[in-house]
Amino acid sequence: MMPATCLSVKGVSIPQIGLGTWQLDGDLLARAVHAAAEAGYRHFDTAPRYENEAVLGAALRDTGLDRGSYFVTTKVWYTELSASALLRSARASVERLGIGPVDLLLIHWPSADVCLEETIEALCEARRRGLARNIGVSNFPLPLLEKAIALSGRSLLANQCEYHPRLDQSALIQRCRREGMAFIAYAPIGSGRLLEDPMVNAIARSHGRSPAQIILRWHVQQGIVAIPRSSRPQRIAENIAVTDFALSDAEMARLHALASPDGRIFDPEWAPAWD
Repeated sequence: MMPATCLSVKGVSIPQIGLGTWQLDGDLLARAVHAAAEAGYRHFDTAPRYENEAVLGAALRDTGLDRGSYFVTTKVWYTELSASALLRSARASVERLGIGPVDLLLIHWPSADVCLEETIEALCEARRRGLARNIGVSNFPLPLLEKAIALSGRSLLANQCEYHPRLDQSALIQRCRREGMAFIAYAPIGSGRLLEDPMVNAIARSHGRSPAQIILRWHVQQGIVAIPRSSRPQRIAENIAVTDFALSDAEMARLHALASPDGRIFDPEWAPAWD
C-alpha cells in the first residue's frame, strides 16, 4: 500500500491524491473503490451530476475503512444554487452517500442566474447544519473566487479546477495559497492526452516511472491536490505511488513549459468567463 501525502489547509488534512469517479458507476465503481482503498487512497470525489453517490457510499462502507480515515468531496450542480435548492441538494447527497457529513461540499460550477451572495450564504448554512465539514468552490476564475472569498468570511477550503501541464493556472493557484486554500486539480493528466507527449515520456523513462506518475508527481511537488480517474486496479495503484521519487527543478520547469493558450479541455456552455 502506498498512502498519499496530505496537504494541511486551515487545520484540515486533505490527501493529495484522490480517486475521481466521473463516468464510473455500478460494479465498475465499486471495484475501483476497493482497489483504491487497498492501494492507500483516502480521498474520493463525486457529485450529484455523476449519479453515483449511492454506489460510492455503499462501496466505501463495504471497504471497512473507518469513516474518520477518509475524505469525501461532493458538489452542488449549477442549476441548484438558489438557497433552498442548494440545501436540498446537499441534504440529498448526504443521504445517498450514507456516510454522514461530507468532508468538502463544493459549488460545482458558478451560475449567472443566481446571485453569488445567496449561493455562498446557503453554502455556509449547509455547513452550519452539519451537512458538510468544509465548503469550497469549483471552476471559479479569479474575479469570482475573490468575491466568493469575501462573501464567505474567508471560510472556503478549496477551489477545484481543471489543471495539468498544458493549462496555466498559476494566478489562481497563487491566490489560493495567499488565502490558505487548497487548489484541487481535476483532469490532472489532461484526460489522458498528455500520456503520449514525448517530453513527458522521456522524463518517465529517466525515472523508471509511467507518464501518469510523472505528471501526478508534478502536481504533488507544487502542493496541489490531484484527483485522477481510473477504473483499472493497476493504474489506480500506480497513480498513488508517487511519493518515493522527486522531479528536479529543471524537469518541473519543462513540464510547466507545456502550457498552451488552447490547453483547456473542459469549457461547457455554462462555463464562466475564464481568466
